[in-house]
Amino acid sequence: MLQFAQSIQRLGTESAFEVLARAQKLASQGRDIINLGIGQPDFRTPEHIVEAGIKALRDGHHGYTPANGIPALREAVAADLNRRHGVEVNPDNVIVVPGGKPTMFFAVLMFGEPGVEIMYPNPGFPIYESVIKYSGATAVPIALEEANGFAFSAEAILQKITPNTRLIIINSPANPTGGVTPREEIDKLVAGLVEHPQVALLSDEIYSQMLYGGREHVSLLQYPEIRDRLIMLDGWSKTYAMTGWRLGFAVWPDTMVDPVTRLCINDHSCVNAATQYAGIAALTGPQEPVREMVAEFDRRRQIIVEGLNTIPGFRCADAAGAFYAFPNIEGTGMTAREAQDKFLTEAGIATVAGTSFGAWGEGYLRFSYANSVANIEEAMRRIRAIL
Repeated sequence: MLQFAQSIQRLGTESAFEVLARAQKLASQGRDIINLGIGQPDFRTPEHIVEAGIKALRDGHHGYTPANGIPALREAVAADLNRRHGVEVNPDNVIVVPGGKPTMFFAVLMFGEPGVEIMYPNPGFPIYESVIKYSGATAVPIALEEANGFAFSAEAILQKITPNTRLIIINSPANPTGGVTPREEIDKLVAGLVEHPQVALLSDEIYSQMLYGGREHVSLLQYPEIRDRLIMLDGWSKTYAMTGWRLGFAVWPDTMVDPVTRLCINDHSCVNAATQYAGIAALTGPQEPVREMVAEFDRRRQIIVEGLNTIPGFRCADAAGAFYAFPNIEGTGMTAREAQDKFLTEAGIATVAGTSFGAWGEGYLRFSYANSVANIEEAMRRIRAIL
């Protein structure tokens, strides 16, 4: 009888992929399924990026690359962050990884162990809680509430800090809620963290270019007083419709560069060479495709929020960023999981239960509006019909 390590039992999953598998199985049986569950852009990667990847392969970039990423890509990242956030970043502090999750995993492994506390947003990206528990650390939820626009409260975070707190994870714009935390709350958080120099911060800014209604993105990189303990995560997957390319990055403080590079070497050696050249083209090439995608997401956002608010028992706050709506469904009398299953099996609409993102997600569903307007409108019609 094989005996696994106990830590494997603490490792969770990402339920959106489970819902996707169920939806695909139903579709293979002839059901007409509209997938508003999976969180990836429904656009093709812009052509100039694709061509750059193809050219890299034809030019012979087939071998290993530096564990932290090729220098030209790290320099392009630093230049892009300066353009977007007005900050100076040393390319040596940029670590390129295959997607966003390795940064989360490495940050938690660097700080997490039994007896340690790590804070994370709840409802939030499920991998946060999963890897915290895997590390043996205590996962301390930061409650994100509808009444607060699903923004975090700096005061609530600061009150939860104890001598055992080593890492705080924040995410804005947020998955699954679409919430965006305003500058004044981030100012308060940074000011309060001055009193807790032993606490590191992981700022997940993967949706940093997807904000609506005139809202601004506030990068934690803009606060020099915490740069020595800040890990800022971003990447290409959402902004450039490059989910399948597996390319992300993080800016790490000087003291963490060596240990995270060693984690990269032990984990994946390096990132696919051709993908990195495509990443350079994304950052240095035309940005009009990004603006066009965001404009279309904004149009869909307005349609889905309005549509969800017409469904009996639903109440949907304005979606401020990313490409998710997170309606309150308590008025239907169903739990989040019951609603998810009912809508998939009876209406052919794939959504994700709010509880897939933590206990504070009960009473909510996540709808991804990374789908066509026609499909969004048909999904609203079907859900209204069965309710």
